[in-house]
Amino acid sequence: MATPSAGIFLPIVAIALAVGRLLAEPTEPMLITQAQAMFRPVPYGIPELKGNTVTPGRSELGHMLFFDPRLSKSGVISCYTCHNLGMGGDDNLVTSIGHDWQRGPRNSPTVLNAVFNVAQFWDGRAEDLKTQAPGPLQASVEMASDPAAVVAVIKSLPEYVRRFEEAFADDAEPVTFANVAKAIEAFEATLITPDSRFDQLLKGDSKALSTKELRGLQHFMSKGCVACHSGVNLGGQSYFPFGVVAAPDAKVRPPGDRGRFAVTKTETDNYVFRAAPLRNIALTAPYFHSGQVWDLKEAVAIMGSSQLGATLTEMEIDEITEFLQTLTGKQPAVQIPQLPVETATTPRPQP
Repeated sequence: MATPSAGIFLPIVAIALAVGRLLAEPTEPMLITQAQAMFRPVPYGIPELKGNTVTPGRSELGHMLFFDPRLSKSGVISCYTCHNLGMGGDDNLVTSIGHDWQRGPRNSPTVLNAVFNVAQFWDGRAEDLKTQAPGPLQASVEMASDPAAVVAVIKSLPEYVRRFEEAFADDAEPVTFANVAKAIEAFEATLITPDSRFDQLLKGDSKALSTKELRGLQHFMSKGCVACHSGVNLGGQSYFPFGVVAAPDAKVRPPGDRGRFAVTKTETDNYVFRAAPLRNIALTAPYFHSGQVWDLKEAVAIMGSSQLGATLTEMEIDEITEFLQTLTGKQPAVQIPQLPVETATTPRPQP
């Protein structure tokens, strides 16, 4: 997806603020109608994937691979290490700890509802989940493996070979690195969180949110937050500079991380990042790509000043934060799978 030029961001915010002034004091039915026009509830069921058919066998295989640390060089790190499904789908660390105790450069995004994002990673360098999956497997600061090593582990385990043959029955060679990524994507596509209280409101339950939470929703729309955070995931759909109006503190936006510029090599993409999806945001501290903000209220205040040029009052910050709490959906019930036992030919962990 092409990134808009920097010159259009201020007009986008200006339009959002202008619309916001028209919505400043809506009645409750008007507020719900306006929200229904800007947002969509998380759907039940697995969304359709481009170039990947989600079958029970394929997603079950991906479930096992997601939890299997033997796909890493050390035999210690799995996808689950950085995407803990009991803690909001991330690891609740500033930046993740990977191979040989190295720290990654950015905060780990949640895997929950990631299937609804326009692209993956903070800079959008992967177009979908199957393009994203090979990255951590091979990254030297994460799982530090390589395609040949991953395939060697899988081929040494007869149960995995059988499952790949069943899940990818039409492929001449079922056990491939590309099919590892497809299986993991098929599982991750099931990690959705429907039926939040905000979803209930969008479906017509006018009593789903408290008065204070409704005021927070009103501020969220009228102040212009919806310019970046709308749709199913309340974000994750486009790219914006972090600091549309004013650059945040250097600790929050480290000068060495230029965001999407590293992908496009375009100057207008300096400090441009994919707008963070806000679903389950109350579960996924710390915040921002730097992971330097632990308090959700502080994150709201920073976004107001940096993105909108607005100094939000304490009451507005509190009410917006209360609204964001309603975005926590029904968490997926995922069991730890029983993984195949090593054989004599299974590659041993490496330092």
